[in-house]
Amino acid sequence: MRFRLLISFALVFVAFAAQAQSLEERMRTAAAAYEHKDYATAVAIWRPLAEQGNAEAQTLLGAMYWSGDGLPRNHAEAAKWYLRAAQQGYARAQNDIGFMYGFGEGVPPHDDVQAYKWISLAIARYTAKNQDRLDQAIKDRATLRARMTPAQLARAEREISDWKPGH
Repeated sequence: MRFRLLISFALVFVAFAAQAQSLEERMRTAAAAYEHKDYATAVAIWRPLAEQGNAEAQTLLGAMYWSGDGLPRNHAEAAKWYLRAAQQGYARAQNDIGFMYGFGEGVPPHDDVQAYKWISLAIARYTAKNQDRLDQAIKDRATLRARMTPAQLARAEREISDWKPGH
């Protein structure tokens, strides 16, 4: 009985490891397809992953809707995917949805409080490998700060401190 339990555990572990590797490989395949302008393949891989809740795939699918690469340009659809990933704590998506709120694109109306919140959250999560994005986000937040009232800043800071990642 213990042997069967051990074998079952080992099989589950191997299946989990293969699935994780499979996800990484699928993401690489989609990225390579995108780079080669094979947008249909990228969408075919990223959409199901995005629908399953993968924040990176959600962000990349949102970027395709934003730019119109391989999908009809649709800022509302881009915002939907960015927001889903941002709510999970994915820095690039937080930055992108913050930018959209700052300009009222895809998420009308324009909302500086939400823009400031999401960009600030992105700044806190970017790593050194994203230095260019971090630098730009810091500039964007300073621009937002300059046009916000003290009450708006206070509300944004409360929302930042209350924020917790979800699924």
